[in-house]
Amino acid sequence: MAAAGPESQADPEAVKRHRALFRAIRRRENPKLRRTDITITDEAAVKRAVKAASLGNAMEWFDFGIYAYLASTIGHVFFSGAGDTVQLLSSFATFAVAFLVRPIGGMVFGPMGDKIGRKKVLALTMVLMAIGTFAIGLLPSYAAIGFWSPVLLILFRMLQGFSTGGEYGGASTFIAEYAPDKRRGYFGSFLEFGTLAGYVGAAGLVTILTTVLSTPDMNSWGWRIPFLVAGPLGLVGLYLRLKLDETPAFQKLENENARASEAADAVETSATADLGKIFKDYWPSLVLCIALVGAYNVTDYMLLSYMPTYLSDELGYSETHGLVILLAVMAFLMLIINQVGKLNDRFGRKPLLMAGMLGFFFLSLPAFLLIGQGSIPAIVAGMLMLGLSLVCLLGTMSAALPALFPTHVRYGSLSVGYNLSASIFGGTTPLVITALIAWTGSNLMPAYYSMAAALIGVIAVACMKETAQKPLAGSPPSVETKEEAEELVHAQTPDPKF
Repeated sequence: MAAAGPESQADPEAVKRHRALFRAIRRRENPKLRRTDITITDEAAVKRAVKAASLGNAMEWFDFGIYAYLASTIGHVFFSGAGDTVQLLSSFATFAVAFLVRPIGGMVFGPMGDKIGRKKVLALTMVLMAIGTFAIGLLPSYAAIGFWSPVLLILFRMLQGFSTGGEYGGASTFIAEYAPDKRRGYFGSFLEFGTLAGYVGAAGLVTILTTVLSTPDMNSWGWRIPFLVAGPLGLVGLYLRLKLDETPAFQKLENENARASEAADAVETSATADLGKIFKDYWPSLVLCIALVGAYNVTDYMLLSYMPTYLSDELGYSETHGLVILLAVMAFLMLIINQVGKLNDRFGRKPLLMAGMLGFFFLSLPAFLLIGQGSIPAIVAGMLMLGLSLVCLLGTMSAALPALFPTHVRYGSLSVGYNLSASIFGGTTPLVITALIAWTGSNLMPAYYSMAAALIGVIAVACMKETAQKPLAGSPPSVETKEEAEELVHAQTPDPKF
């Protein structure tokens, strides 16, 4: 809540007697916007930033996607001493382990990104993610080294999770701070285009391998190929990110800090102090972020990660069958996600987010009833119902979340909030749903779980403020042309009265 102005705190009679004085105080506390305060974006630079951030996001979800789509195979390779259900649960538990360390990564990389810059931290997270994924592809199986095989798998999954803790918050912040205010939704939607591209790449590669190779070959060596592909992808992403400049908003923040007094410059703050400030001063926005991300992540992982396993293990379809259908649905979502970005720029973030949350609340049960019928048209219809609800969230969230926090704590706050929520609700989704189905015997548990998450999301969206076409908190306005900047400055000057 903003502090009260001088007039609201002063005696009304004093305000009447000293109008000029109080006008001067108001002008000092709320100075008029100058032309030099406004950022005019370079479209070529914005596109480079979007490309580098989106590629990193695509690689992140390629890594997580291949693990989810190979869950059954990984269970056989690394947990071969257990039964089929225990193998699957163990595989998903290892999937969830990466999410348990994500908040630690967010708490380390987030404040670091607010201090030394978004670009450097995003390059570092890219390297760590590539190392973790590539190393998994080299691990010996349980049959070769026994107990140490799953231990090493968990270790490198934790490295993946730790690096990912700084990825989404940084990438979404990077794009949001580069994009012009009126097109932040459109450019932000490319980040989630990268999410879908990563999943499509993972699902496509796994589908090809499971079709071409026999089950013994997949269990022996075929499963390694998708993990080994991550090494070269990581190098490409690192190259693109190192060629970028820092975001205009962070550059202006650095310049302001450089002009601060020597006394202020001498004050050193630790990562613990930075985190304490986030939890103390921005906890309402943090709670809102956690609720939004929780609802979004449950529905996201349920459809994009867990669905092929659900179709094969719970409903008896072949793995290839489920992956091909999911591939088609995700390809369709890729075609329309940028249009969703344009829509939330035009109509606002809240209407699109609310549409997605209500879609999951009302359509999850009908969708899973359709999927359970077993025919291809019914499965496609059910998954499209879920997919269209999800794309409303995918195309909007990357523009809505960075706007919750001011520039000087944006990377840190978003990384902490996003990863706490993703850890609790997102990565555990396949494990929780598998356990609920085993406990209740009902194949409709994914629908009920999704509906519960969506209800929380509806409440969160109702509580958030609209931020479309507005400057980011703590950042100057960002426009595409000099004419727009001049219009903004001119709009502050009242027309002369005669």
